[in-house]
Amino acid sequence: MSDESIAELLRRFRLAAGLTQEELAEKAKLSVRTVRNAERLAGPRLRPDSGDRLASALGLTGDERRDVHRAVRAAWTGRQRQRLPGGRPADPPRHVVPAQLPADVTAFTGRTPELAQLDALLLGRDRRAAGADRDATAVVISAVSGTAGVGKTALAVHWAHQARNRFPDGQLYVNLRGYDPEQPVDPARALAQFLTALGLPDGEIPLETDERAARYRTEIANRQMLIVLDNAATVEQVRPLLPGTPSCAVVVTSRDTLAGLVAVHGARRVELGLLSPGDSSALLGRLIGPRATRDPHVTATLADQCARLPLALRILAEVATARADAPLADLATELADRRLRLLDGAGDPRATVTTVFSWSLQHLPAAATRAFRLVGLHPGLDFDAYGAAALTGTGIDDARQVLDLLGRAHLIQPTSGGRYGMHDLLRAYASQLVTEQDTEAQRPAALGRLFGYYVASAARAMDILYPAEAHRRPRITPPSTPTPVDPETPQTARRWLSAERATLTAVAAYCAANGWPAHAVNLSATLYRYLDGGHYLDALIVHGCARSAAAQTGDRDGEGHALLGLGVVHSRLGRHADAVEELDQARTVFQLAGNQAGEARALQYLAFVEEKVGRYESAADHNRHARRLYRRVGDQVGEAATLNGLGTIETILGRCRPAARHLKQALALFSRLGHRTGEASTLDSIGLVEERSGGYGAAARRFERAVELFRELGDRGGEGWALTHLGTVQGRLGLVDRAAGSHRQALACFVEIGDRDGEPAALCGLGQATQAAGRHAEALSQYTAALAVATDTGARDYQARAHAGLGRAHASLGDPARAHEQYLRALAIFDDLGLPDAVEVRSQLAALDRSEPAAPSWSR
Repeated sequence: MSDESIAELLRRFRLAAGLTQEELAEKAKLSVRTVRNAERLAGPRLRPDSGDRLASALGLTGDERRDVHRAVRAAWTGRQRQRLPGGRPADPPRHVVPAQLPADVTAFTGRTPELAQLDALLLGRDRRAAGADRDATAVVISAVSGTAGVGKTALAVHWAHQARNRFPDGQLYVNLRGYDPEQPVDPARALAQFLTALGLPDGEIPLETDERAARYRTEIANRQMLIVLDNAATVEQVRPLLPGTPSCAVVVTSRDTLAGLVAVHGARRVELGLLSPGDSSALLGRLIGPRATRDPHVTATLADQCARLPLALRILAEVATARADAPLADLATELADRRLRLLDGAGDPRATVTTVFSWSLQHLPAAATRAFRLVGLHPGLDFDAYGAAALTGTGIDDARQVLDLLGRAHLIQPTSGGRYGMHDLLRAYASQLVTEQDTEAQRPAALGRLFGYYVASAARAMDILYPAEAHRRPRITPPSTPTPVDPETPQTARRWLSAERATLTAVAAYCAANGWPAHAVNLSATLYRYLDGGHYLDALIVHGCARSAAAQTGDRDGEGHALLGLGVVHSRLGRHADAVEELDQARTVFQLAGNQAGEARALQYLAFVEEKVGRYESAADHNRHARRLYRRVGDQVGEAATLNGLGTIETILGRCRPAARHLKQALALFSRLGHRTGEASTLDSIGLVEERSGGYGAAARRFERAVELFRELGDRGGEGWALTHLGTVQGRLGLVDRAAGSHRQALACFVEIGDRDGEPAALCGLGQATQAAGRHAEALSQYTAALAVATDTGARDYQARAHAGLGRAHASLGDPARAHEQYLRALAIFDDLGLPDAVEVRSQLAALDRSEPAAPSWSR
């Protein structure tokens, strides 16, 4: 039997078959991400049945086929332990147990048949699984349908709390907002939320919906989990969120009957009608108290006036409780009179419930009813008091007061951290009231205040965190409404951005699609630096929306900045071809607009991408051109950045004197301008020059200071690179354990934020430290994983370094033939790139020919 890991076998056989990872994934009917992760020893383990798929796709027979099967089984059972992102052997695999169910419903009443029906479905699943029934492979799906306000969510959540102990691996919940005409939750977004809840860092969440769905099914395979998909509009919205394993159960709620879910996926329909008269009166009795039980006839009348809809019953009960001195009979008379005046859809429960809504609003202060109308316009999943103050144009204390009133009246619901959500039926009713009761100008005025608040608050937060780049961001008028960002505390600014990131993303999407293009463009340009700190999935949405909005309105500057953002995000994700295309477009757009500063930025980022793929002279040319443009427009931040870029390229090429000169100038500029991110980056670059020149102790101090600064700034990508460089110099100083620790921390940073360019750097460093400690087989796996990622991203320098590392590992393991092959591959790439590392590889080849043991190498 081969002693190679599944990563080594898979890559070797795939290359021999002349297949790309994408082609192998297609032939094996696996996701591309699954194949990539298998070759990186990252992510979840391959399932045992994947061995047969892969072997067949690769055309393997005999011993080779058996080797693949054994390697997959060994990884699955733990005999060959999975590697964590840090490269170290894993202890038990990551197993996060999410508990996402909302709080159980207070005073839940009735629904005994429906609860029993759900219990029976679950019991049937358990029996089929125990008896190995032919239907035991089917996922149990319950489709709870019924009209708006009938209590579908309440039933699903209440039953889920009762059944949660039967699902030891946790519960997932998402409100799909299927009947929100403007902001339904896209399946891709819901999948990202689920994967995050299951413990995946952003960097491991695929970009494509199909790949996310495949990764989601992989993560929950064989787990016993309950998934609640609330408020779905269509089967298409639900289908990607369905698990592929019978160990899970799904409850879907919708106003639609979801016939396709029943026909295709075998869902069991649970039709939810109105509460029975007895249960309706009982619910009012539990909510109102003794007054309701003393006069059962009046209580029954009130229940009928609420059309026996639970949502309306709860709202009415709150009004009755607030008017404790008023007889219930008076409330019934008042409601009957109002119903006659307002109800024009007799027999329609939805029309009846809106009557109850209107009646409950009548008993609130005018400021609260106006706030209710306006908060219904908010495009986010939830909002806080500052958002409400912006919509209503009031002070923060007034906003908090009316939100408290609306919460007590059950017209909005507290979520967490002082935030509130809204039932979709109430949201629709509030939006209708804005149209009917407010002047035509009030809706856009409220939305204008809201979007202005978010853009201005984001700008203020960014000015606090990144003051040296303020000239690059659009000038935003200060908000006319209160803002929570304290100018003296960067921590508050960062916390605000973190808390509102999902809302800012939703606002950008809404503005781009609903006639507010300038706000979408401004959010993109304002949030660029913050989103570049590792929030890549949100960055793709924000910059993509801004690009669309700017193109529609002919805003060339806005389109150029959005393209810049997209290009940089794609470069971070290792999609360099996409990055070059978008940055080239940005350069063209800026040239047409006559924006030299924008053109310089496009060139600077093009240089960054060119350097990553090994086109060093082209990168240097772009940096020089960008520097000339920056100097022409007086952008010293840009000039310093290009000097840093030039210094980095000179260092890679082994030209330390010009590198040191460029970097000294860059550091002086960044320090004078107070640009701490640039200062940290340049310190890291200077450390590389000092290391290359043999000053290991000085280099270590530079790297340690860079790590410290990046951590203070919350820049996980910068921290990862500085840690990688620190680990390498620690290895040169003989501090092998420290080196390994630094590389593990670096890899954790890269994986967390999805910086695929950084992964092979940290993996190569970890391989060097592992081999220096004498664990050559483990080092072989780490170099193999590094080569897989570097090949996928096109990072040729790290392809060469991984090949060189594989050569050293094979030589140490007594396999000179493979070592020779790997050294030659490394040498060919280093020579083609013109890198001085070729000298060291030639010496290692010579030592191999003399049958000398492989010496540790701390090359980059």
